[in-house]
Amino acid sequence: MKFFSTLLCCFLFISYSPAQDRITGHNFATRSEVIAQNGMAATSQPLATQIALDILKKGGSAVDAAIAANAALGLMEPTGCGIGGDLFAIVWDAQTQTLHGLNASGRSPQNLTLEYFKAQGMAKITSYGTLPVSVPGCVDGWFELHGKFGKLSMEEILAPAIDYANRGFPVSELIAYYLQLSVPRFAERFPNVEETFSDYGKVPQKGELFKNPYLANTLSKIAKEGRDVFYKGEIAKTIADFMQEQGGFLSYDDLANHKSEWVEPVSTNYRGYNVWELPPNGQGIAALQMLNILELYDFSKIEFGSAEHIHYFTEAKKLAFEDRAKYYADMDFAKVPVESLISKSYAKERRKLISDNRARAYDAGEISAGETIYLTVADKDGNMISLIQSNYRGMGSGMVPPKLGFMLQDRGELFSLTEGQFNTYAPGKRPFHTIIPCFVTKDGAPFLSFGVMGGDFQPLGHTQIVMNIIDFGMNIQEAGDAPRIDHTGSSTPTGNEREGRGEIRLESGFDYEVIRKLMGMGHKVGFARGIYGGYQAIKYDPVNKVYYGASESRKDGQAAGY
Repeated sequence: MKFFSTLLCCFLFISYSPAQDRITGHNFATRSEVIAQNGMAATSQPLATQIALDILKKGGSAVDAAIAANAALGLMEPTGCGIGGDLFAIVWDAQTQTLHGLNASGRSPQNLTLEYFKAQGMAKITSYGTLPVSVPGCVDGWFELHGKFGKLSMEEILAPAIDYANRGFPVSELIAYYLQLSVPRFAERFPNVEETFSDYGKVPQKGELFKNPYLANTLSKIAKEGRDVFYKGEIAKTIADFMQEQGGFLSYDDLANHKSEWVEPVSTNYRGYNVWELPPNGQGIAALQMLNILELYDFSKIEFGSAEHIHYFTEAKKLAFEDRAKYYADMDFAKVPVESLISKSYAKERRKLISDNRARAYDAGEISAGETIYLTVADKDGNMISLIQSNYRGMGSGMVPPKLGFMLQDRGELFSLTEGQFNTYAPGKRPFHTIIPCFVTKDGAPFLSFGVMGGDFQPLGHTQIVMNIIDFGMNIQEAGDAPRIDHTGSSTPTGNEREGRGEIRLESGFDYEVIRKLMGMGHKVGFARGIYGGYQAIKYDPVNKVYYGASESRKDGQAAGY
């Protein structure tokens, strides 16, 4: 009997221990950080990372390289991004030693009203089709960034993506998986999907070449004629005509009147480091709210992965997401009390609601997970960009304008249809957004540019990366490789108190004794697949004047420098 018990223990140890056995660093680390002097790029696709490096080597800025990589990702990862979607960015300008924030998210159609939804008896905006489509802000975002920080011409910047779209590229493993799930489902319901994203109905498998000549043509026009061809020219007319044919509301005027907005990033200081996010309509300040609460606990005495760590993290998330549900919205339409929400005094008051040993019920509403791309680039002059771009719900709305090569986003689904709320639908309003870039400074100098893609998970991901580095002493690759904590759910119609606390979902790597302790605190604990986000990061070392790069081990990506 003793023999079999020992054998079982050995089996469990082998089953749940990491597959690799590195000589340095934490046992969950997948690889070393990348270190380089002259430039660094980290994206979710190795080919896009190489494009960014090529642009840097030609004398392009970090922003030039980021636009080039984003354009390539719109081709190579249409399951998460593209020029039919929105964009947010934080840029460190080395010359002025300042941060700049760009909100390049689009607005709802002017001729679609809340009364329309009421007349249809709708309690929620649909996930797909014409109704959730808002103005795509990505292309205007590119030109705003380029106008302020670009060096090379847009023709040079977009040339690599155009070339790959014409000649083809081998589809990576994860994207092939998502294409197989998404394209047939969309093609059954919506026009132009099959001819754009498959080869005569055959969706590309891993390693097979995929071409998108329609997108190549669209990007060529944008490169030569500028942003106006997309918002006021031939492309805008094609989009508007298609939406009208499909019974939609997005119009030519909606596109022609679109503009991005430069905004001031906001921050909180976490144990000597300033963590920067963009103000709403995104959810970035949720990470700042969580960090303010967690700073009130002494994590020098709390181990990573312990029940205390997971409990306090989860309870801080609940409090931040309650405020997210109530306040976060387009600040042109709602007076969001940003300064109060991210203040230290507010965090102290909120912390009083947290028990040291009991899970708290809460009501915060959840959105969803969604595929997105995040990338970051740094150049030889010290400029850095943190950029995130997405269609929402993976590929988007299902609306593919004819012969343009991309799908329109469905971000408008995130509006509320309940009157009187901050995020209630209105014409010309930007919806609540899940995608958020992040930047960290130390003593007024750049420290870390990073992001963690993945719907609702993003503020949780940002908070965990910051804690992993600052509280638990991990390097930036280990911080991304470490097992992650998610929390989802809210109060339920059944009134079940346990369900009203939501569910902690833990990635592989947490001790079962910890799980048992969490259950004893009243937490519901479970597991899930593919919901823990995707991370890229670049750190600057001012002493040695080098960049450190890290890439997400759960995705297909790469960090590389020169």
